[in-house]
Amino acid sequence: MKKISIIGAGSWGTTIAILLSEKGFDVKLWARREELARDIESKRENLQYLPGIKIPDNLIVDSSLKNTLENSEIIFNVVPSEFARSTLKSIKPYYNNQIVVSATKGMEHSTSKRMSEVIEDELASARIAVLSGPNHAEEVSRKMPTASVVASRDRKTAKAVADCMATPYFKVYSLSDVVGVEICGALKNIPAMATGACDGLGLGDNAKASIITLGLMEMNNFGRHFGAKRGTVYGIAGVGDLIATCTSKHSRNRFLGEQFAKNRSMEEIKKEMHGMIAEGIPTTKAAYEYSSRHKIEMPLAKQAYEVIFRGKNIKQAMEDLLDAI
Repeated sequence: MKKISIIGAGSWGTTIAILLSEKGFDVKLWARREELARDIESKRENLQYLPGIKIPDNLIVDSSLKNTLENSEIIFNVVPSEFARSTLKSIKPYYNNQIVVSATKGMEHSTSKRMSEVIEDELASARIAVLSGPNHAEEVSRKMPTASVVASRDRKTAKAVADCMATPYFKVYSLSDVVGVEICGALKNIPAMATGACDGLGLGDNAKASIITLGLMEMNNFGRHFGAKRGTVYGIAGVGDLIATCTSKHSRNRFLGEQFAKNRSMEEIKKEMHGMIAEGIPTTKAAYEYSSRHKIEMPLAKQAYEVIFRGKNIKQAMEDLLDAI
């Protein structure tokens, strides 16, 4: 029986913990807030982040990293990108050469680093894998058919994690292109916000199709700069996740763009998201600043950055963007 630690009790972390618990693994889920951990443990449901889904009786929820990581063989890091480094620093005293799986789709805004690079910085000897794809927690937790990918530079590590997660409803492919999988998972959040803005402004499906196409081009351009494989960009981790995030009612980033276009404040939007985080905002900053330094053409990221961080009028930004297509 594998002992598995899930770090982060948001909707996706909780879903992964449930999936693995139901497969019979010894799983512990870490919640940063003691109050949340107690609430999930007592009610056997994550009412804040994943309401309506029963927590298996064999899943232990704890707010102690030491207890959660004790004797574990695999660690899933599922905290938002802005908290990833600080959380990994807290994990380090209890780290004991476990496989570390990053399930966060974002980039560190202060360094433009991918999550696997942050893990390498803080846990230098770790065997790292990344999990990505079109995998909304709201659907996976309800056992709806889903395909996903696990990538690692070590094929045995990728296969071990993929085999661990595979179920009849959750199909997992193993790849070696860590860079491509991570870049696709992060950058698809930017066109998702833009397609949400199209809906908020009532610009129609034709405009959205153009935005999604531009988003794919930017994912490919940015990925190629780092050596990402074309097959990754045009596969499940790239096109698949891009389509799901840009079109789904479950997409936080699409929702954020839509609400922003309706002139709602960031405070109002965050309140309605009930503590869930849209990775598109820090990713926009990280991707745009890196692309500017390295002369990578990314007009979509540029306009998103202008709106979010420089206060550009969103209607004007969409006009400028559609003119550039």
